[in-house]
Amino acid sequence: MSSDVIKPTSARIPSDVRITAGTFPRIDLDRCALLLDIDGTLLDFAPTPRAVTVPDGLVATLEGLRERTSGALALVSGRSLDDIDWMFAPARFPSVGGHGAEMRLSVDGEAVATRAPPLNAELKRRLAAIAAMHDGILLEDKGYSLALHFRRAPQAGAAIHDAVSTIRADFPDPPIEVLPGKFVCEIKQSGFTKATGVRELMTHAPFRDRRPVFLGDDVTDETVFAIMPDYDGLSFSVGRRAQGVAGEFSGPSQVRDWLASLLAAQ
Repeated sequence: MSSDVIKPTSARIPSDVRITAGTFPRIDLDRCALLLDIDGTLLDFAPTPRAVTVPDGLVATLEGLRERTSGALALVSGRSLDDIDWMFAPARFPSVGGHGAEMRLSVDGEAVATRAPPLNAELKRRLAAIAAMHDGILLEDKGYSLALHFRRAPQAGAAIHDAVSTIRADFPDPPIEVLPGKFVCEIKQSGFTKATGVRELMTHAPFRDRRPVFLGDDVTDETVFAIMPDYDGLSFSVGRRAQGVAGEFSGPSQVRDWLASLLAAQ
C-alpha cells in the first residue's frame, strides 16, 4: 500500500496489506465519512467492559476529525448509546449503538430506536441464569439484547455457547440471533445489525453522498465490511485479517496514531 490518497473501489480484495506508520492510508476528509468501531478498534480491551480507558488525546482527535468532516464521523458499536456517552464524557459523537438497534445522527440530536423490540422477558431470565455458571461471567442487559461477557473466565466460553444454543431452541418465534465476539456472547432479535445501522446512517446528512471509511475488529463488524462496496467505500480490519478489506491495522494504538496523523495532515 502506498501513502497516496486511496481511491475507493467497488472491488473486494483480500486483506494482505499490513499497515505501518510509513504506509498510513490517506483519505480525503472533505469527501469521506469516518465510521469507527470502539472496543478493539479505538480502545484496547480491559478485563471488563467498564474497565476500558480512553487514552489522552483521543477525544480531541475525534472531535477535530468530526469538525474536519463537517460532522461525518460516527462511532459504530455493540455498546448502547448511554454506554458510549459514559465512555467519552463529556464529549458526544454521532453513533450507531447496540449493533444497529439505536442511533444518534448528530452531537445534539436525540437517540432514536431503529428496529429493536425488547427481548422476551422469559428468554432474558433464562439467559441471565447462565451467568451463575462462573463468577467470572458478567451479565449486561441492554433491553434489546443481552450480553454474557467472559473476559475474566475465557475457559467458560464453550459452555456458555452450548447453554445459549439449548435455550435458543425453545424460543423460535420471533427468531433470535447469537452474536459471537471477543470473550462475549450476545443474544438479540434478528433484523438489525451494524450493517443495517450504517445503511440507515448513510441516508442522512452529513453522511449521505460521502464515501464511508469503516474500521472494525470483530466478527460483528464483518456485516459492515460486506456493504462498503455498495457505497464505493473502504474498510480496514484491526488486529486480524478479514476478507474484503483494504488493509489491516495491528491494533488500537496504531488506529489512534493514524487518526491523529489524518488530523495533523489537513
